[in-house]
Amino acid sequence: MSRRKSPLLPSALALGAALVSAPAWGQAAAEPSAPQPGEIVVTATKRSENIQSVPISISAIGGDALAKGRMDSVDSLVTKVANLQLSSIVGDNTPIFALRGVSMSDYSLNQASPVATYYDEVYKGNFAFLGVAMYDLERVEVLRGPQGTLYGKNTTGGAVNIISRTAKLGETSGYANLGFGNYDRVDLNGAINLPLGDKAALRVAGTYSKANGWFHNVVEGVPDPGGVREYGVRATLRYEPSSSVRFVAQGSTSYQDPTNYGIYAQPTADNRAGLGKWEIASDVTERRRARTYSLALHTDIDLSDTLTLTSITAWDKGYLHFREDSDGQASQLIEIDYDDKASQFAEDLRLTSDTGGPFDFIAGLYFNREKVFNSSTMHLATDTDVNADGTIDYTDCVDSELSLACQFRNRFDQIKKSLAAYTDLSYKLGGHVTLHGGLRYTHDTGRQYDFTSDALGVDEVEVLNLIPSSSLRFSTDNLSGKLGADYRFDGGTLLYASVSLSYRAPSFNAQAFFDASELSIAKAEKVTSYEVGAKTQLLGRAVTLNTAAFYYDYRNQQFVNVDPSTAVQTLLNVPKSRIYGAEADLTAIAASWLNIHGGIGLLATKILSGTVSGTNVAGNQLANAPHFTGNLGIDITAFDGPSGTLSFHPEVAYQAGQYFEMVNVARLRQGGYALLSGHIDYESADGLWNLSAWIKNATKKQYFTSRIDLMDGFGLDYNHVGTPRTYGITAGLKF
Repeated sequence: MSRRKSPLLPSALALGAALVSAPAWGQAAAEPSAPQPGEIVVTATKRSENIQSVPISISAIGGDALAKGRMDSVDSLVTKVANLQLSSIVGDNTPIFALRGVSMSDYSLNQASPVATYYDEVYKGNFAFLGVAMYDLERVEVLRGPQGTLYGKNTTGGAVNIISRTAKLGETSGYANLGFGNYDRVDLNGAINLPLGDKAALRVAGTYSKANGWFHNVVEGVPDPGGVREYGVRATLRYEPSSSVRFVAQGSTSYQDPTNYGIYAQPTADNRAGLGKWEIASDVTERRRARTYSLALHTDIDLSDTLTLTSITAWDKGYLHFREDSDGQASQLIEIDYDDKASQFAEDLRLTSDTGGPFDFIAGLYFNREKVFNSSTMHLATDTDVNADGTIDYTDCVDSELSLACQFRNRFDQIKKSLAAYTDLSYKLGGHVTLHGGLRYTHDTGRQYDFTSDALGVDEVEVLNLIPSSSLRFSTDNLSGKLGADYRFDGGTLLYASVSLSYRAPSFNAQAFFDASELSIAKAEKVTSYEVGAKTQLLGRAVTLNTAAFYYDYRNQQFVNVDPSTAVQTLLNVPKSRIYGAEADLTAIAASWLNIHGGIGLLATKILSGTVSGTNVAGNQLANAPHFTGNLGIDITAFDGPSGTLSFHPEVAYQAGQYFEMVNVARLRQGGYALLSGHIDYESADGLWNLSAWIKNATKKQYFTSRIDLMDGFGLDYNHVGTPRTYGITAGLKF
């Protein structure tokens, strides 16, 4: 591979120069005080703070902006957050996030992403727990970089925090929204807040959506893939028996059973002949099904004026089942059933100080137990009568020597436990400099047991036991942490620098089908992160500019390795990679009627050593790591008078080309593309009702969200396609 200089280096150096010059700009800004209208208070550091005071690279989106922008799925966050990508290889609303190039190169349902997802501070690791999340939200926070000294679960890539609106004491209020869109879409969501005396309140929120599939199926009588059919309900009870004790209990459930996603197959043969780019020929009629249940209790007890004890106790249960038409055609060349059932219990107990003096701390204990049952069934050419006897049964699988008219089914149970102790400390040196540090000790154990794999006929008759009942286990200890400092100028500008060590626990292979040698444990991932950043507000706070630059030493990234000669799959590690890049987030109040907001992300990744699928990948780019991402939105208030307010909100998001796999197959590279979206809003002068018209992917751009090379085994490239143009109107009422 060539050792030519990365084109991102000048850009990164330029951004670094901007960080050095930032103090001169910040000194002209107003002295920071209470949050101003439009500013967001976050809890990224487990304290309520203005986002400009947090020495972390973080993007936050408020609940109103999420609702008006029709961001009703976690997938849509990628158009708002620089250096955030996703792979939708297991379907919509179950994204595999990549942040700053740190991603999960495995599509197994037993795995947990290196970019952790939290709902109201509860870690949701397994796909079966995700459900319908984006409704009645206070905000979403995306934290870039390793997390561990503040968060329950250690992660190497970052964290996505989804924070719902809590119940409000002494207030009766609520809202309801009704929307219609193309593909016969119907949306209904709302919430009601009820006081229960002076010390308690109840909030109940819900959402319902239904839409036909957007991927037109030319097979008569078979539904169009890509549909929506889901609901979610959440109840929150807040109780404050005294000024020093606070309880928030929450219960939620969700259910989804849409038509599943469709696969855009690009074969060497001509089975896409006669099909348009938004058409598919699929014979799978089975719906995708996902159910979640969740209970959580958040308790805060003020032990004194300066110490608060917090307990977050949570239980989750969920299942996910879908049948994938992996060949994307009406034949039964390859189809796969996925089943995932999971439950977890978690406890996060921490002590937080707020002394008002130079020294403050957070000290916590964390426990998580997750139990998972997984089963995958690979159906290979099950419509083939191998022996031409007029019946397709187990004898056809036998006569084909396990290559046609066969089902290959594996199943296993898995238990993972994580026990950790963590600290986060800060000490102010004088009036400008604050030192930060933290340590985390983690003890992780895992057991995969009752793993079996069988070859079956179409009639479910067992032909051969390929992997007898087997088990694997691991136990590991890790000490990680963070050391940093920040400098706060009199004008409000904040400069910060940090070094972090992070770790992701080992993982079990779920893709073993044919031989016991496929059973494997990938070693723990480790990332050493170096980061500098600046948070500035200029021109009397009219302009907010937050920037960061980083370098990662990335060790042992976990990935699925496929032996090209035998199709044996094992879960292994890429020994060493490096990542560097930068981000900038800008918000500007250009006039009383004009706001501008946007962000850019620069990224350069390189594998330094590793072998994938028999190929030396040293010098290649990491998967899901485009060198540039950017987003820009404009808020225009066209009219604001006695009858109400009319506003326009055009948006564009751009992503440069990227690979979805580490071999960097040229034909599988997704080129750069832009997505145009926007909404027009009208709100009555009294704020009681509103009307919105919205559109996404206005130019109907076709782009891929994941791609896999199946040419050698099945003669096709397997692709997931992003959603085409969608649009609609929504009417809302508040009370």
